[in-house]
Amino acid sequence: MSDPYIQELFAERIGGNQYGKSTAIYKFEKIKRAKKAAKEAQPDVALIDMGVGEPDEMAFPIVIKTLQEEAAKPENRGYADNGGDDFKKAAAQYMADVFKVNDIDASTEVVHSIGSKTALSLIPACFINPGDYVLMTVPGYPVLGTHAKYLGGQVYNMELREENNFLPDLDAVPAEVCAKAKIMVLNYPNNPTGASATLEFFAKAVEFAKANNLIILQDAAYASLIFEGKPVSIFQVPGAKDVAIELHSLSKSYNMTGWRIGFVVGNPLIVQAYADMKDNSDSGQFLAIQKAGAVALANPQITDEIAAKYSRRMDLLVAAINQNGFNAKKPKGSFFLYVAAPKSATVDGETTEFDSGEAFSQWLITNELISTVPWDDCGRFVRFSVTFAAQGEDKEKEIADEIAQRLAKYQFTF
Repeated sequence: MSDPYIQELFAERIGGNQYGKSTAIYKFEKIKRAKKAAKEAQPDVALIDMGVGEPDEMAFPIVIKTLQEEAAKPENRGYADNGGDDFKKAAAQYMADVFKVNDIDASTEVVHSIGSKTALSLIPACFINPGDYVLMTVPGYPVLGTHAKYLGGQVYNMELREENNFLPDLDAVPAEVCAKAKIMVLNYPNNPTGASATLEFFAKAVEFAKANNLIILQDAAYASLIFEGKPVSIFQVPGAKDVAIELHSLSKSYNMTGWRIGFVVGNPLIVQAYADMKDNSDSGQFLAIQKAGAVALANPQITDEIAAKYSRRMDLLVAAINQNGFNAKKPKGSFFLYVAAPKSATVDGETTEFDSGEAFSQWLITNELISTVPWDDCGRFVRFSVTFAAQGEDKEKEIADEIAQRLAKYQFTF
C-alpha cells in the first residue's frame, strides 16, 4: 500500500489527486471483457475478431533475415540517436519510388521514429504553449491531442461525416480557433473510417494552413495500403513542404507493428525541431531494426502483396454483411471497414434496439461472438478490421461465410 501523500502528488494532466479513482471503463476494455464473457458463455463457438488494428502475419522473410544478420554486428550495438544514414536514405528513396516525390533531402528532411505513436507524442512539445489549439479529426487517433492538452493546449475537433466523404470541413473551423491554432492533424487513408483524401483536398489543406499560419501533420500510416489507383502523399501538392510533415510507419504496410520503426519527413525546420525533441527523449531505435527497415522500404512490392490480401478480404466482408441488410462500401485503402450500426435486430419475433454503435458492438460480441470496435463520435458506427487471423484464401472465405451465416437469422433495421 502506497503512502497516502502520493495520491496528492499526481499531476493535474492525469487527474491530480483523483488519479486512479475513476470507475469509467475504457472502450477497448469493455470489448475485452465482453469477448471473455462471450467465450465463457459459448465455448463451442469460435470468436471472430474483427476489431484487431494490427496485421495478422509476420514481417516478410527478407526483413527478418536482415535483422538477424545486423543484430550480430558489433557496430550496431550502440546508441542510434537520430541516425542512421541507411534508413534515412531508404526513406527518401521510398518517397520517390512509391509516391513519386523526388525532392526529399535525406540529410535534413527525414528522421526516424520509434513508431508513429512516439512521434505524435513528441511533436506537440515543439509547438504548443498554453492556450494554443490543435485541429484534429474525430473520430480519430487521439495521441497528439492528448499530449497537446498535457502542455496546456486545446483541441478543436473537426468532425468526419459521411456526407462529406469523411473529410473535414475546413471552412467550418471558427476564425477565433484558427487564430490560435498551430497544428492541423490529418490521417489519410483514415482510421477508423477507411476514407482516402484526394490531392484536391490536400491542396485545399495546404492553402488553409498557409492562410492561417499553421502546420500540417499528415499521419500516413496507411498511405501505401491502397486497393485502387496510386498512393497519395501530401507532398505531391506544390508548396506542401513549406508547411507540412508526413509520418510514415512500417507497422501496417510491412507487418512490422512490434518493431516500432517509422519516419518523419517533410519541412526541414519542423523535422529538425522533432529531431531535437527526440534527442532529449530517446536514444534512437536499435540500428539493426533500422537496417532491416531500410531493406523493407527498398521492397515496396511487399506492401503491394499485403494490400492485395486486404483488398480480397474486404470484398468478402462487404459481401457477407451487405447480404444481411447492411450498406457497407469498400474503402480505397487501409484495412478498416466503417459501417453504420443498425437501430435494431429482430429474431423469432423479439426485437433488440441499439441506441449507439457501442450497444450494437457489445450485442454482436455477446450474441454472435463477432468483435468490432464502436465509434459514436459522429454518428452510430462500428469498425470492422480485415486483419482477422486466417491462413490462406480458403480460410478467409470460410470466415466470411461464417459471418454471413451468423447474421442471417436476424432482420436488421437502419
